[in-house]
Amino acid sequence: MGAEAERRRYDSIRRTAQALQTRAEIADAARRLFVSNGWAATTVRDVAREAGVSTPTVYAVYGNKTSLTQALADSADLSGDLDRQIADLEAATGSPALQLAAMAGFDRRLYERAADVILLVREAGRVEPELGAVYREGRGKADQTRVAVFSAWAKNVLRAGLDVMSAVDVYAGLCNVDVYQTLTGERGWSPDRVERWWAETLARVLLADQVQ
Repeated sequence: MGAEAERRRYDSIRRTAQALQTRAEIADAARRLFVSNGWAATTVRDVAREAGVSTPTVYAVYGNKTSLTQALADSADLSGDLDRQIADLEAATGSPALQLAAMAGFDRRLYERAADVILLVREAGRVEPELGAVYREGRGKADQTRVAVFSAWAKNVLRAGLDVMSAVDVYAGLCNVDVYQTLTGERGWSPDRVERWWAETLARVLLADQVQ
């Protein structure tokens, strides 16, 4: 390969890296402003100024504020490490209590790393139907995981009087971003403590006595 061709190849790699860096800087700036100022009060121009780029650059990279928020929501979905949750669930097959602990661990990681994004998507969804759908879809995916796990258990695993959907409702009432924020932000709990409490409480309220 000639020197000129070699230089062009590295120029291409450099441009790709710069584009990815710009994309990340815009997303980080948007996340800071959405959280501190509110989604509705933050404009694309504000995001551009915070990121140190032009307003047209933000539009070129993300399209509009809704698409930018969608990208933040997509990145938040990765924060809990779904692959790890699947591995933990598979490793705990045959132990409902350990599977509940695996799901609690996923939720702890998700909220620890991305609670602010989840809350801003929920806020934005109140005025932007497309983002409201994104929020509901995310909650629906979480419910699907719980339904799949609970449905795989033997019939006598759940506490008497609970069916699968009722158990999913109880889980959602305990392990949600608002409870996490209250315990860590207002009550001074560590994320580890929240995770342990969730695992212990879920086992106590969902599982039959002989299963625990």
